[in-house]
Amino acid sequence: MARIRVLVVDDHRIFAESLAAALAAEPDVEVMAAGSGPAAQRALDRAAGDGRRFDVLLVDADLGTVTHLPAPRAPEPRPAETRAAENRAADPRAAEIRATEPGPSALPPRLPAAPSQTGGDAPLDGIALVERVRAGHPATRTVVLAERDDPRRAARALQAGAAGWVAKDSSLSRLLAVIRGVLRDETHLPPALLTGVLRELTAARRHRTESERLVESLTPREREVLRCMVAGLGRKAVAERLYLSPHTVRTHMQNVLGKLGVHSTLAAVALARRAGVGPADLAIPAGSGTSA
Repeated sequence: MARIRVLVVDDHRIFAESLAAALAAEPDVEVMAAGSGPAAQRALDRAAGDGRRFDVLLVDADLGTVTHLPAPRAPEPRPAETRAAENRAADPRAAEIRATEPGPSALPPRLPAAPSQTGGDAPLDGIALVERVRAGHPATRTVVLAERDDPRRAARALQAGAAGWVAKDSSLSRLLAVIRGVLRDETHLPPALLTGVLRELTAARRHRTESERLVESLTPREREVLRCMVAGLGRKAVAERLYLSPHTVRTHMQNVLGKLGVHSTLAAVALARRAGVGPADLAIPAGSGTSA
């Protein structure tokens, strides 16, 4: 029987491990838990290198945004154990964690876990992780787990490459149905979100179409300059790359801003990205180029 390899990514460690333990009870599911975006990336890369890639990634929509409330100050000194217990009880998430934690008999003796985030790792939110997985591991399907319905964020997740959006309080059978469905190239959304997500995607497409029309009005040289701007190059660097004088580059940049109807380089770059314009390839062949 083919096994489905699943990676659960949530910086609520107990929730991630509890969900992973519940999924691991299924005979055809092999599961691992990661507590951060960077840890998930390492697990994905390591698995791919070993020839045992993950089939499905379950990622928290709020990954990297968890904030911890300060513990209440005790009126008088108490033993360290007592203070720790009171602080845990005062945390409003404690009830949720206890509610999602399975009993001892449901937990396997050892649950494989990816390395946690280290101090040198940059934070990575759920949508950004979806984008990176699509780019680096296109065969892995991604499903976003969310605490609340949000059509705009769900639309962003689908645009980033997610194949599904599932409420965290869904039943295990529902989640398993989504996991198996995305492996058949299905896209899963709660029915209540469908209208809002379609509206968001339609609006995004309309903005993209208008941006594409504006970019098409540029000359080939102006498009080259725009791609250099998307790559983050300044006027002098663009001049060196395209073998133009700084004055000529300045003229091209002004023309680009005017034709796109924007007033800054940042706005031009944002419009270019909506139109699907990528950055210029910064590798310049030695000895190539012409004078302006």
